[in-house]
Amino acid sequence: MEFVAPVLTRQHHRRLREIYRSAGWPCADMLEVELLAAGLLERRCSDQGHETLRVTDAGIQLLAQVFAGNKAARSPHETLVEQVAQAMSRAGRLAWRGLMLRVPLPRALLDGEAQAPVVAEPAPAWAGQLPAFEAGQPPSATEPAHGWCMACPDVFSVRRTSVEAYLEPVVHEIKVSRADLLGDLKKPAKRAAYLALAGTCWYVLGHDARGRRIAEPEEVPAECGVMYARDGALTVAREAPRRALERLPFHVWMALAQTGPAVRDEEPLQATF
Repeated sequence: MEFVAPVLTRQHHRRLREIYRSAGWPCADMLEVELLAAGLLERRCSDQGHETLRVTDAGIQLLAQVFAGNKAARSPHETLVEQVAQAMSRAGRLAWRGLMLRVPLPRALLDGEAQAPVVAEPAPAWAGQLPAFEAGQPPSATEPAHGWCMACPDVFSVRRTSVEAYLEPVVHEIKVSRADLLGDLKKPAKRAAYLALAGTCWYVLGHDARGRRIAEPEEVPAECGVMYARDGALTVAREAPRRALERLPFHVWMALAQTGPAVRDEEPLQATF
């Protein structure tokens, strides 16, 4: 019977990477059988009779090709989002990418009647409305009308803590082109939604093809901080104002739980047993 080489999937690539980063203890499952059959792994036996796995030269070449393909497929925006998420993780925070979160905002702001985002004080004017939104109850006739805004921060992060008041949620909005930034700055409701979700909001700005900043700090509203990203480093151009945020709404907790952090802890030296 002629041998047919297995079609390698992302699971094969992940296992190959895990074994390369580990001491090589086998799992003895079918993934490893296929990798062994493809010549990407080889078995080693120690003097004590312990069998381990080693990534072959062909396996190293495959890992390099997969890494190069993944890197080339990323857009500048995706690359910068990943960089910021990794930086938040290294700073001891839990980071999420691509969340879609509901935020109640005054209808005047959503309809474009307000010209500037409402920067919340210790308790925003609509904070008392939040339980009604979460419970699906109609707002009181004596309170101003509100509507839902869908906020989609590029990176949302919180501190690793078991005390809700110490979470310090932060939003990072990533911009790599001036046109995208200027269009975004015309949406005060979007910034207000970010400021409702987090005690701190940053704009992380890239550079154009000539290496010039896509904007100066003073072009970004004062309620947001400004960072620049270049050559793999993030530098603070203007600190972001910090506000206390006592709690996250329950629906935000559910969104975080259902999605899971985008960046997890580094894989241990021996990830498989």
